Amino acid sequence: MRLKIHHVTRYRFDEPVTFALQQVRKTPKNSHGQAVWDWQTRVNGGTRELGFVDHHNNACDLISYDRSTTEVEIVSCGEVELTDTQGIVGRHVGPAPLWLYTRASPRTEARSGLREMMRGLERDDTLAMLHALTARIRAAVSYEIGASDPRWSAEEALAAGRGVCQDHAHVFVAAARHLGLPARYVSGYLLLDDRTLQDAMHAWAEVHVDGLGWVGFDVSNGISPDHRYVRVATGLDYGDAAPVSGTRIGGSGEQLEVRIEVAQQ
Repeated sequence: MRLKIHHVTRYRFDEPVTFALQQVRKTPKNSHGQAVWDWQTRVNGGTRELGFVDHHNNACDLISYDRSTTEVEIVSCGEVELTDTQGIVGRHVGPAPLWLYTRASPRTEARSGLREMMRGLERDDTLAMLHALTARIRAAVSYEIGASDPRWSAEEALAAGRGVCQDHAHVFVAAARHLGLPARYVSGYLLLDDRTLQDAMHAWAEVHVDGLGWVGFDVSNGISPDHRYVRVATGLDYGDAAPVSGTRIGGSGEQLEVRIEVAQQ
């Protein structure tokens, strides 16, 4: 399946920006079951300074804002061809060592709520255990748009009993690492059945399983990613894979608008 993607991030400010330098992670890479045919990123109201690959093997664009600007638009678009690998991404590649993904980050610490949720989880078969874990998290944290705070940790989402795909991914990653398995957060694009327009990227998790390599698990949809999923960025948690992050001076009164279109070509 070939997908066409058009992703616009627009910032408006009540007061002009004095300085800004940001990393943009919207560019998919060629990987197992994923071939990028074309991809472009342009910046209106700013400059793409350079492109690089970070320590999580993410394709990044470093952008600056024009001085005294009050509006910046980052447009990324292209085509990606996908095949269904039943969630299997394969061997670990990139500069970061595999053991790094066994470390808890502030958003993925395993505390009392998570340990209680995992009580009695059968651990004889790793894949079966991970699918059972997916079901437990879906039952413990109901999917509810706008119900969570983007800064929430896995434990906070569990305590609230509600969240979005970002929260589901954080809880899953925290649980897998608590079991001693390398796990990482994934952000990307998803072809939906009922619409092409979206207002956010999707998030899921991957676990490194002996004999298979990295395997994906989408808690929010209760499946492993298939040919509708486009992998973009990975990391220890959302902070490493956020579409846009960085620093800014000035630019008070920020208004953010995100528009994503994912359609079958």
